[in-house]
Amino acid sequence: MSALIERQPGDRRSIAIETTDAAHLAATRRRLDASQRRWLADTGFDAAPGSVALLADASGKLVRVLAGVDPHDSLAALAALPCALPEATYHLAAESVLADPVQPALGWSLGAYQFSRYRQPRRAPARLAVAADALKQLAPLVEATCLVRDLVNTPTEDMGPQQLADAVRRLGKTHRAKLREWVGDELLAANFPTIHAVGRASHRAPRLVELSWGKASDPKLVIVGKGVCFDTGGLDLKSSDGMRWMKKDMGGAAHAIALAGLVMQAKLPLRLTLLIPAVENAVAGNAMRPGEVITTRAGHTVEVDNTDAEGRLILCDALAYGAEQKPALMIDFATLTGAARVALGPDLPALFGNRDASADEVVAAGHAVADPLWRLPLWRPYRKLLDSHLADFANAGPSRHAGAITAALYLERFVPDDIDWLHLDTYAWNDADRPGRPRGGEAMGLRAVFAVLQKRFG
Repeated sequence: MSALIERQPGDRRSIAIETTDAAHLAATRRRLDASQRRWLADTGFDAAPGSVALLADASGKLVRVLAGVDPHDSLAALAALPCALPEATYHLAAESVLADPVQPALGWSLGAYQFSRYRQPRRAPARLAVAADALKQLAPLVEATCLVRDLVNTPTEDMGPQQLADAVRRLGKTHRAKLREWVGDELLAANFPTIHAVGRASHRAPRLVELSWGKASDPKLVIVGKGVCFDTGGLDLKSSDGMRWMKKDMGGAAHAIALAGLVMQAKLPLRLTLLIPAVENAVAGNAMRPGEVITTRAGHTVEVDNTDAEGRLILCDALAYGAEQKPALMIDFATLTGAARVALGPDLPALFGNRDASADEVVAAGHAVADPLWRLPLWRPYRKLLDSHLADFANAGPSRHAGAITAALYLERFVPDDIDWLHLDTYAWNDADRPGRPRGGEAMGLRAVFAVLQKRFG
């Protein structure tokens, strides 16, 4: 959070950043002195989104920054500036075309992120001074986003099932939550057969981690996150290109951990259960084989059509266990299907829900907090695409149609109809650097879902 600091009343040391656009550039120019206006003319500053002009006083001291923005995208307005402006403290000028300073400040913080575990940061980010109430509002969101990014960016040798469980353990210690864990063959004894089946071939034992927090009398919330720390595809082995970034296949778990942290930090009146099934989908002599039939925790028999459809297998036992707690709401996050990316691209997580009101609420919140999602249907006629000739159903099928929907329909079978359930199929990744969205791990849908929880339970 060092990129954001509290602005003290009467502070005149920070440098003003005035956001403007083509429609307001003339008014902006009128507030400048003659030499500054000449500088704008000489440099061709036209207030296009992303353009920046540094303005000095007569002594050559930097006194003002003009930032061209798109008024309809306030999150990106300042996002490129923390590592582009001279290292100093800045504030958003009152004359700015962006009336609400909170979203630009959030974008500034997200743009200041640098993953520094394996190399030194390029430079320290510039600081933005904001009001105390804005800092209080933004600090948890920035911390949660950076946690998702850090977890996803960390390579598998340092982020295996044990390390992912350790992240939950640290969170529990911070908020005095209770932790429970089933490791290796304990999963079989406790009736979590699909988690065990997916992770048994790795030299690092599979596990299910459960964090519990809050009063038993409060409404129950279950959050589940897919924690596949690396996905080779199993015996249905991925290509080298397909395997290259599979360290990020625990991105759903990263989101779930971060959301649980936000709930506890906000002290929402909820009885929270966080469930993280953590595995590596590896290849060995005891690896799960195509054609095997597994009897799941819920009692459904599942034929393994494809060992690379492993995420839904570890999630189904966790969802069944979560449903046993009769929650008021159950949410899962998963980097589940490439089909969702084909349908919606890398920026829009696919949202599924068995209650129209809840799904619509998340979509609306996503628009409000600049964290968009797109709802896809639980089109039940497509269940036939997962038919099996010898088990209740399969984990995948021969058709390439509606892959994100069929995966969600698979998970839905493990959620009783009387439980309000939301499923987010999220990419959790930026393929390239953009303002506020550095290449690598990314939180997608996190702020939207937390906004719904705040509104519903806060």
